[in-house]
Amino acid sequence: MLSCEGQARLGHEVHLAFGPIYGPEGSLLDRVAAFRTASGAEITTHVVPNMVRQIDPRRDWLALGELKALIARLKPDIVHTHSSKAGIVGRAAAWAVMQNSPARRPAVIHTIHGPPFMPADGGLVARLKTRIINHGYTLAERFAAERAHLTVSVADAMTTQFLHRGIGRAEQYVTVRSGMETAPYLHAAAGESAAEIRTRLGIANHAFVIGTVARLAQHKGHDDLLDALADELRHRPDWCLLWVGDGWCRERLVARARGMGLSVTELDREPATASPPSPRQIVITGLVPPERIPGLMRAMSVLAHPSSREGLPRTVPQALLCGTPVVAYDADGTREACLDPAIVGAERATGRLVTVGDRAGLHEAVMWMATHRDQAAAMAARGRAMCERAFSAEEMVQGLERVYARALATCDVGTPR
Repeated sequence: MLSCEGQARLGHEVHLAFGPIYGPEGSLLDRVAAFRTASGAEITTHVVPNMVRQIDPRRDWLALGELKALIARLKPDIVHTHSSKAGIVGRAAAWAVMQNSPARRPAVIHTIHGPPFMPADGGLVARLKTRIINHGYTLAERFAAERAHLTVSVADAMTTQFLHRGIGRAEQYVTVRSGMETAPYLHAAAGESAAEIRTRLGIANHAFVIGTVARLAQHKGHDDLLDALADELRHRPDWCLLWVGDGWCRERLVARARGMGLSVTELDREPATASPPSPRQIVITGLVPPERIPGLMRAMSVLAHPSSREGLPRTVPQALLCGTPVVAYDADGTREACLDPAIVGAERATGRLVTVGDRAGLHEAVMWMATHRDQAAAMAARGRAMCERAFSAEEMVQGLERVYARALATCDVGTPR
């Protein structure tokens, strides 16, 4: 959305195509529909009926035809695809249109926001199934990489992973950080201070709040937080987990937490007259609009992001922009924002990294944040300065402009093999 808005402000004609919107993650479509530049230009939207999240060969084939028809009708100079499955289908469609009309662009660009490859865990059958799916994605990504002029990675780690799997060529890749509107994170709006947010959440101002902003979904690490911190939550009345988000694993996580003897407050599902438990051990906000995220992050003593697969998680730089320290799993590109002292030295560190799945290490890192408040604050301050420069939406849009210019020049001299 921010890319589209920035490109429209630069004078480009921008079209945004997407599949049907559903599920507990929310949507930014209202903002897209309401957007206008100073000259009145808008972002034109197109719903692609069969472009769905899950793998579905029949609907994927239909989506390919829908996208080919859309691209042929719009005749864009640039087709920029996002996410793995939509990116595979979208690149195939754009390349087919270009091959059918060789005198006509588009230049084709894809952004890798995160790896499609899942960790192979669980029992033998589950691991085998995951490896088969990962191999299928690898083959599909190799196919799609040959149908793009350039590939944008939100983190250097994505480039390394994809090249390791034989996907594309090194000269195809460019890193452009996923930008954001930094001002709401840097500067608290009226009524959005940490103390005011905690009051509205029913959390004591002196509490040590371990926050997570993520879908309540597999691989986001909520189970690992329960395993790592349940004992501390039971024995430390001033500790609280704050889970911001919603997702398909919510009911299971709530049941598991309560089965561990922890109180759970679901703010979006409990009547206003309900008497909240005191102290609060786990607070779930449910889905919240994006403008509420900065205040919720300020209310945290530390952001815990134990996700096992990421591109470069936006929540990490967002927390640092708010001045909130970070503990995160060392997954994919996370270490490019959360700089661990063991890797870069204490004078450059912006957070603590933990090996994926190391619950004891997760416990230790959170305990360190609780007992080294001054050092944690210094880490967050360094992260704030770094992320203000590297993660602004304006920097991202300018980076994409350079990518587009390079891709168009490639089109002018011939397409890649």
